[in-house]
Amino acid sequence: MENVGGTALAIVLMVLIVFVIIVLVRSVRIIPQARAGVVERLGKYQRTLNPGLTILIPFVDRLLPLLDLREQVVSFPPQPVITEDNLVVSIDTVVYFQVTDPRAATYEIANYIQAVEQLTTTTLRNVVGGLNLEEALTSRDQINGQLRGVLDEATGRWGIRVSRVELKAIDPPHSIQDSMEKQMRAERDRRAAILTAEGTKQSAILTAEGQRQAAILKAEGEAKAAILRADGESQAIQKVFDAIHKGNPDQKLLAYQYLQTLPKLAEGSSNKLWIIPSEVGEALKGIGNALGGTAPDSAAGGLFDEVAARPAEP
Repeated sequence: MENVGGTALAIVLMVLIVFVIIVLVRSVRIIPQARAGVVERLGKYQRTLNPGLTILIPFVDRLLPLLDLREQVVSFPPQPVITEDNLVVSIDTVVYFQVTDPRAATYEIANYIQAVEQLTTTTLRNVVGGLNLEEALTSRDQINGQLRGVLDEATGRWGIRVSRVELKAIDPPHSIQDSMEKQMRAERDRRAAILTAEGTKQSAILTAEGQRQAAILKAEGEAKAAILRADGESQAIQKVFDAIHKGNPDQKLLAYQYLQTLPKLAEGSSNKLWIIPSEVGEALKGIGNALGGTAPDSAAGGLFDEVAARPAEP
């Protein structure tokens, strides 16, 4: 009897120990970082657990599945959307959201991820439905902003904050894609032709500008050379003039110089008539008197009249 009583007591003690261990395990909870837990006491919301160690009342408090407080990324499958010009495009979206209120995310919506997906699809159809295909393809930032505004406002009461909405891809029908490729090819060809024409135009302008600058520089060089030559001739004439005046030439020397210059007047095929200055006759008379000759004035005058009237031979 004593053995039976001792065995029963040991069993009771073991059951108590197991019960205590179970109570302790169910009482102590550790909430990881970036997680949150909702505690219900007797089926009613009691509190929200933050990261760290917490104690629960066994069999009274119940800890619901932990919620992730980090920013989450959800990619939804492509959705067919009809544009304003009655074209069906397939749009693939990505939503970035974060749980900000664990209590609201638990009790205000049954499945917030599914709700965000459905709300995104509906809003996307409303926004893109008011745009044509070209506007939908070129207005991604505008569409993203409108989607984010609508989703953030609607999901705020669910304890969710939508931080960003991105359109991954907008795929028009294949027939439209072929037409768009042809249009883009034609546009690239047009731009290439315009660039080629602009290049040719600029090249012609630069060439003409270079020729003009070269002509200007050449004309300036010739003008400066002519000025230098004129200055040189002027200085030479001035030096000859000064030398003659410094030498004080008499009538005989001047007459001699006139006689040496006369043959040069006949040079050139365009000389048809000679003009003999009257001073040459006076100079010849002086030379004749100096040599002792008695050449009459009438003879000298007749000689120069004959020479002046005689045309130069070609």
